[in-house]
Amino acid sequence: MQLDLPISATSVRLLTELGVEYGLALADCLAGTGIDSAELCALEAEVTVGQELTVVRNLLSRLGAELPGLSMVAGSRYHVAMHGAWGLAIATSPTVREAVDVGVRYGDLGWVFVKFSFAEVDGEAVLSIDGDHIPADLRTFLVERNSAATKVFIHDVMGADLPLTAVRFRHPAPADITRYTDLFGITPTFDAPDNTFCFDASYLEQPLPQANEWAWRNYENICRELLDRRRARAGVAGAVRDALLRRSGALSSLPEVARELGTSTRTLARRLDAEQSSFRVLADEVRQTLAEELLGTDMTVQQVAHRLGYTEPSSFVRAFRRWTGHAPQAYRRERQPRRL
Repeated sequence: MQLDLPISATSVRLLTELGVEYGLALADCLAGTGIDSAELCALEAEVTVGQELTVVRNLLSRLGAELPGLSMVAGSRYHVAMHGAWGLAIATSPTVREAVDVGVRYGDLGWVFVKFSFAEVDGEAVLSIDGDHIPADLRTFLVERNSAATKVFIHDVMGADLPLTAVRFRHPAPADITRYTDLFGITPTFDAPDNTFCFDASYLEQPLPQANEWAWRNYENICRELLDRRRARAGVAGAVRDALLRRSGALSSLPEVARELGTSTRTLARRLDAEQSSFRVLADEVRQTLAEELLGTDMTVQQVAHRLGYTEPSSFVRAFRRWTGHAPQAYRRERQPRRL
């Protein structure tokens, strides 16, 4: 986990409010974080991943043993409207299916600590939660908190409870599961092979009460831009992106970027692999970002292709279709109203 990654302070505010409500001093909630409590309430306040983890540890060390189901209490306080463009993209989606798709694809904007994936299996919609990368002492709390928050999100966007057919957790059951049953509407299964919750796949086609085609597409575009900017700020991958973007002509090669960063190509490739990335993936991400920006100008497709280092426009067209699912001209026509 990238402990120095900047994230919104919204979650830390909710956690400290929870701690104070159960009798903790604000200073106890923030102990060891270095967070200025006076700045925490600022509209654009940010903390780091490591600081939020420290706040969670503080709450668990002081309340965890005394308050069964603390994760359920915490998760039930997260609502879709608190999550800016990501939450609004989910809420304005046409159907439950599109809401799930947006939630999973741009999940890093809302959930930093867990990764969601989605599948349909034998008529069931299955949301899976991967928390293996979370520190072991916090994994159970954060997986459960995000599961509870997702249940609340579903209620927020549908305006009603979605009947769940199964809720499963990989960790052992706590002594008291009352809060779990109350929130999910069914008794979860513990010591399961995965962290999932399931519902009848027929609900995926249900229209959502706040659906708005224009707003949904607009917020989805904002999500993509926000996620690109967030990813560009962190780690070795961020340094590589910066190096790729600094050139005004064709993108640099791996040896050129390694030389600029003062390392060998082998070391740079190994460090990118440790961040679950690669030079080719990053180069494609930068090309896609630049291509989308340039297609918003008066440049022709051939000029955009040349700017990105493609000798043949047809190669650029194939690559752009692979990135976005659209040909460059179709993408430009679709985005034209928003640009105007």
